[in-house]
Amino acid sequence: MKLLKQLCSIHAPSGNEKELSDFLLNYIEAHKVQWKKQPVILYGEGFQDCILLIFGKPRTAIFAHIDSIGFTVRYGNQLVKIGGPDLETGYQLVGEDAQGKIDCTLEVDEEEMELRYKYEREIERGTELVFKCDFRETEETVQSCYLDNRLGVWSALKVAETLEDGIIAFSSWEEHGGGSVAYLSKYIAERYGVHQALISDITWVTEGVQPGNGVVISMRDSLIPRRAYVQKIIGIARESGIPYQLEVEGAGGSDAKELQHGPYPWDWCFVGAPEDNVHTPNEIVNKKDIDSMVALYQVLMQKL
Repeated sequence: MKLLKQLCSIHAPSGNEKELSDFLLNYIEAHKVQWKKQPVILYGEGFQDCILLIFGKPRTAIFAHIDSIGFTVRYGNQLVKIGGPDLETGYQLVGEDAQGKIDCTLEVDEEEMELRYKYEREIERGTELVFKCDFRETEETVQSCYLDNRLGVWSALKVAETLEDGIIAFSSWEEHGGGSVAYLSKYIAERYGVHQALISDITWVTEGVQPGNGVVISMRDSLIPRRAYVQKIIGIARESGIPYQLEVEGAGGSDAKELQHGPYPWDWCFVGAPEDNVHTPNEIVNKKDIDSMVALYQVLMQKL
């Protein structure tokens, strides 16, 4: 879990993913020699802070967003949300401006419907603040801010170790409206002829999805994927013997929205571990679900 802890502590709110992108590039460069197959690594001009890893002759792409929720400093001590963070007075927020590192406290004024920070000085406007990382590990669970979606990124990196044919796409902006998957999917479809995807992200614990019961295959959220593709994935999961759960929701979304709304015939399915305390500093995931997530992705990338 050392790598996951590192990922959770890196400052990368939507729109400012560069630090995490650089970390991933350095990690990939240092570790790819140990992987089963060496990927082509695409980044930089034309990709902004996103990264594509191309293995062999790809048939399927994994999309994992690297950004997080957070806050932007407005005027005075006001804050505006990045994405949909949970709001509770007392949450510790960290960041950095030209005057130095910042460790402050979130204040929620429900009467005025206003978000503020409490700090010894005024923070420079435009500064991004994120939840302070407090990574906790037990025999059964990991708990931290930003397991959504650093765990999805971590899983993709584990899959990369044995992947022979496939694409891993590390995307940006997912938590605040998306945007990067539109051009990533265009590039992948036109350059490699790939039109099927898996969304490596984190979902919610609900009355129908429980921690410790296996990775979640989502049959739908606010969007509805093509049923034939989802059934194919469920069939592979059933034959594999890997623990899994089926999710049916009417809300929520992911990088899949840009695949479904785009001009290319992408099939997609959300496959990820369930977490509790969503979008708080205390997101928690069962290790059994992490293990089954990696195992199922390895099988799906071989079979699809």
